[in-house]
Amino acid sequence: MAIEKCREYFKRFNIEDRILEFEVSSATVELAAVAAGCEPERIAKTMSFKIDENPILIVMAGDARIDNSKYKGQFHTKAKMLTAEEVVEYIGHAIGGVCPFGINEGVQVYLDESLKRFETVFPACGSSNSAIELTTPELEAYSNYVGWVDVCKNW
Repeated sequence: MAIEKCREYFKRFNIEDRILEFEVSSATVELAAVAAGCEPERIAKTMSFKIDENPILIVMAGDARIDNSKYKGQFHTKAKMLTAEEVVEYIGHAIGGVCPFGINEGVQVYLDESLKRFETVFPACGSSNSAIELTTPELEAYSNYVGWVDVCKNW
């Protein structure tokens, strides 16, 4: 189970006990906000894309959407999301629990500027009923991010 991958991953930082497991689904931004008791925009959703044949993750605020022109300017290609099957294969988590923790080797992680306005955010932890509350510096440290990007709109 992917939440166990996250739990193992977080053990090296001694924060595995901070994972929140909910009795209800947190598979969408709206459901996650209710489960975590926070505003939807503070849900750090993780979107999966492919650049050439290389998978990448972009972690963004719950109210943000990909801006295709910004994405193309940043990555020099059109935004192409992974299919549900590819997400499991390339990332190691299923849709509804995708996060930048305990992922497969070779996946590059980017953090979107839309997250910087919050003191803490709630990314998933590998399952459709989990999350962890992290500060921005913690998200940077634990996600092994490549860098910050500005590829979103509507936030």
